[in-house]
Parts: sequence; structure tokens; C-alpha cells
Amino acid sequence: MTFQAYLDNIEKQRGVSLDGFVKLAAAQGFTKPGTKASEITDWLKAGYKLGHGHVMAIVKLLKDRAKS
Repeated sequence: MTFQAYLDNIEKQRGVSLDGFVKLAAAQGFTKPGTKASEITDWLKAGYKLGHGHVMAIVKLLKDRAKS
């Protein structure tokens, strides 16, 4: 499975687009420099019932988008 397919699966399971997760994370202040991955993972696991692998994929997405 490609990384993009993995991300697409998250969207199908939770009904939130990847851009939606980015916007939600920004609203929570999780796109600011210095934000720890554990803050984001705790939020996603509690609020969206995502497993660790899916959560880490979103963390990577957030970090990749912050670089560009």
C-alpha cells in the first residue's frame, strides 16, 4: 500500500479529508513550530479514534506540509 493510499483510507474511515485534518490541526495550534508529535497523536486518538499508524501518517502529513 502506498502512503497516499494509506491516507485515503483514513479519509474513508473517518469522513474527514486530509485538508480537513490540516485545518483542524491548525485550529488547535498543532501546526506551530515546536509542536510535539505526542500532542497531535493524543488529540487524534481521543477525538477521531484513529490507530497509531494512521495517527503517525497524519503527523507526517502535517510536518511535510509545514516544510512547503
